[in-house]
Amino acid sequence: MEQISKTPLIRIGDFFFKWRDKAFPLILILALLFFAPATTLFGSTSLDNTRDWLAIAIIILGLVVRFSTIGWAYIVRGGVNKEVYADKLVISGYFGMCRNPLYVGNLLIAVGIWLLHGHWVVMVGGTGLFLLIYISIVAAEEHFLRAKFGADFDSYCASVSRWIPNLSRHSEVTKGMQFSFLRSLVNDYGTIATALLTIVVLQLVETYRSSSSDVFSDKLLQMALPTALIIAFGVSVKMYKLRLKRKA
Repeated sequence: MEQISKTPLIRIGDFFFKWRDKAFPLILILALLFFAPATTLFGSTSLDNTRDWLAIAIIILGLVVRFSTIGWAYIVRGGVNKEVYADKLVISGYFGMCRNPLYVGNLLIAVGIWLLHGHWVVMVGGTGLFLLIYISIVAAEEHFLRAKFGADFDSYCASVSRWIPNLSRHSEVTKGMQFSFLRSLVNDYGTIATALLTIVVLQLVETYRSSSSDVFSDKLLQMALPTALIIAFGVSVKMYKLRLKRKA
């Protein structure tokens, strides 16, 4: 594989690619510890509720993008030994509409979470930080792919946008393929469960700060069932995945 010198952005991407599983939850925890979720927007509770629903809609959109992408064509983003790696260039499915559809989904989820938090420092700083993180990770991945696949990767880049999906190509890029709901569920249950639990936690913290103890207790009881269902969902899929590994 051709060796190409790494820029500082690529080195940052290598770092976050390796440590993202630990860095991303840590960033969210720090945001909650140092900045209390907003309980109003411009002093208005109704505007705050509108912001919450918009944030949840953005999170769900991000989950749908990820779920749809994996259902058509799955690509392992974990690398090898936590370093960027690919044994083949995946250009089918949604990767034929956008080079990084999974990361587009991740960014939508992140933006939705920061918007749901509501503190202006978290909304602006969190969004900016995650943009930098994913831009650097993509730079690191493209550095590897260009060195390994050369002209094939350059040709792919010339015809497919890095970030903006070309939705008009949907029929073309999925032609002859079969969507796998089970593959999406098995491979993305962790992201789904984490996103839903984050929504629950942020809503509970906001209610705790803005309401009486009785209202918070009622909210806690309301959230108990969906929280239990989310956890049961994650455990069930995990057990199913383990059974598949044993059979293999």
